[in-house]
Formats: sequence, C-alpha cells, structure tokens
Amino acid sequence: MPRRPRLSRAARVRAAADVADLRLLARKRAPRMVFDYVDGAAEGERSMARAVEAFDRVEFSPRVLRDVSEAPTAVEILGRRIAMPVVLGPTGFTRMMHRGGERAVARAAERAGVPYTLSTMGTTTAGDVAAAAPGGWNWFQLYVVRDRGRNAETLALAADAGMDVLMVTVDVPVAGARLRDVRRGLTVPPSLRWSGALETLRHPAWWFDFLTSEPLRFATAEGAPDDLAGLTNLLFDPSVTIADLEWIRSMWPGKLLVKGVQRVDDAKELAEVGVDGIVVSNHGGRQLDRSATPLELLPEVAQAVGERTEVFLDGGVRSGADVAAAVALGARACFVGRAYLYGLMAGGEPGVTRVLDLLRAELVRTLQLLGVGGVQGLGPGVARLRGM
Repeated sequence: MPRRPRLSRAARVRAAADVADLRLLARKRAPRMVFDYVDGAAEGERSMARAVEAFDRVEFSPRVLRDVSEAPTAVEILGRRIAMPVVLGPTGFTRMMHRGGERAVARAAERAGVPYTLSTMGTTTAGDVAAAAPGGWNWFQLYVVRDRGRNAETLALAADAGMDVLMVTVDVPVAGARLRDVRRGLTVPPSLRWSGALETLRHPAWWFDFLTSEPLRFATAEGAPDDLAGLTNLLFDPSVTIADLEWIRSMWPGKLLVKGVQRVDDAKELAEVGVDGIVVSNHGGRQLDRSATPLELLPEVAQAVGERTEVFLDGGVRSGADVAAAVALGARACFVGRAYLYGLMAGGEPGVTRVLDLLRAELVRTLQLLGVGGVQGLGPGVARLRGM
C-alpha cells in the first residue's frame, strides 16, 4: 500500500482535536528546556496537578428537551462585552516559545474577541502589543518591584498604549522553586551548550527561528539575566501589603484586578478596599506547592464577594468544558495560560488561534449538551465537584 503523505506542521496544528494534541506538537517542536518551562511547576508539581484534576471531578447535571439551537457564549466583564468567558493570561518570556511572541498572541485574541494580558516579564513592549492588535482589548499585568519609580513608569507606558485594565499579581513575594528549570539548566535567552547539541539537532526549526529573530530580552523588566529566580528576588518587593494597592490605584485610571488570591478572608479584604476584580489563582502551581486548588476554592469566594467585585478563575483550564464548569461554579470568566502557550509553541499565531477555536467549539457543544441555551444559563445547579 502507498504510504500516506506526512502532514505539514501547519496542517497538524489545524487538525489538532484538543489542547492535549497541541501540547504533544509543542513538545516535539521546542527544546526540552523551553517546553518544560511552560509545562512545569514548583517543587513536586502537586498544585498544578491538583488544579487540572479538579476539573476531572466536575459532574454536570444537564437539562433535556430544551431548545439549544443557539448557544451564545458572549459575556460582559468589567463593563465590556467579550465573545466568550476567556481571558488570555500573562506569561513571561513569551518570545522564547515562538518568535511571534506576545504580538502573535494579542492578534489571535483580537480576532477571537477576548482580552489579552501582557506580563511585566514579557518580551514585547506595551506599545508594540497595542500596535500589533489595535482593535483588541489589551490588559497589563504588574509585579510590584522595589523601585517604585520604575512601577510608575511602567504603568504610564501601559496607559499610554491604551491598556485600561491592570492586573496586580500578588503571589510572588519571592520566586518559587521550579525544579524542571533547574534540572534543565534553563537560561533566558536559551543558550547553546555542548550538552544541548543533541537538542539542537532534534529541534532545528525552533533554533533557526530563535537565532534569526530579534534578541530575547525583558521588554519591561529590562535585561536578560541567566538566573531567573535571582532576577525575581532582586527586583520584586516582598514587603508589599494591601496598603500598596491604594498607591497603585492613585496612579492607574482604569480597572484594577488582583491575581493570586487563595483564601476567602483575603478575598473579603480586597473586596472591602474596592478592587474591580479578584482572580482566584495559585499561579498555575508555579509558586507554592500544595497550595489551594482554585476550582475548589472558587464557589466559596464567589459566594463571599461575588456581589461586590467580579471573580475570575485561573488554573487548570484546558478545554471549553472546563470554562463552562468554572462559570457554573461562580467565575465571571477564566484565565488561560499554558493552553495557549502550547499552541504558540506548536505553530505560532495559528496555534494560538487553534486553541481559541477549540475552546469556543467545546464551550458551545457543552452548553448545548447541558440544555442551558447559553453561558447565561450556567449556575450552581448545572455543575458540582464530586467528593466535596
């Protein structure tokens, strides 16, 4: 029998049936140290595993004999309508995954009608992201650093670029112990060493793109040191308290979110000071291992503060069904990080687009099978967590 022609990488990206397929493609394309930077987490990686496993314990309770010929996915968050309850979250060193980097992600988000969040540790400036996706809803994520003057300059640049939502990440007082990075000897930018010669041969396309694109550096934090944990501990301010949010609020004209909430009492305190949104998150398991599982904590946080501030979920989201479950359990929308980075590593901008297309198709199908007719029909009676 004649052999079937081998599909091109672009064709394999388009043919991916789910995010897991794109993860496998990403692992084949990127060097192991780069893939593990995205795929890994802190210490024993329990927090990350538990966040994903929590979605495996979701049990839906569908209605039948309902008109589901249409299943609208659009929702309103922070006073603005988006195409589905998904936000592309902030990720560091994004051009390390693919030369398209943050610009590619922002363009894909613009086409999909969802927000994109640029990280303080990003490799593209706020102005360049805005130029790449002028019609998108571009947000900015802030790590509070020791130099308050630098914080003020960073916020001014983001505001000048038209970004009107600021997300302050508060769960990184010091760097987590990401052991895969240590074991792989990850540097930023990745370096060619004798020990990595075989990796170069295995991933020539990635290395060609990397070596022929503009040098990788932190566009906001500045520089490209070898020691990632050292950079975090040098720049980030471990003395930040809730009082600092008032100082940030005084400089920021737009909406203010706080990401990294892992306790109900912290959520209540933040709601009392008037933040516009709270992101229940353990940083994708990349900081404190054995931390709270976001999906398990979500219903209690939503019940405690959901009428005073908008509540979002971050962590473990890999499908549109996961998005539906999180919204049913109290989230206004979900942040997605690893999922779109797998797409970016696998196929650049088309890979991110494929992830967003999959999330929307899965969400629509789940809504129809649940008999709710649309995102607005999701609620506590639709989903529960087994074993709780």
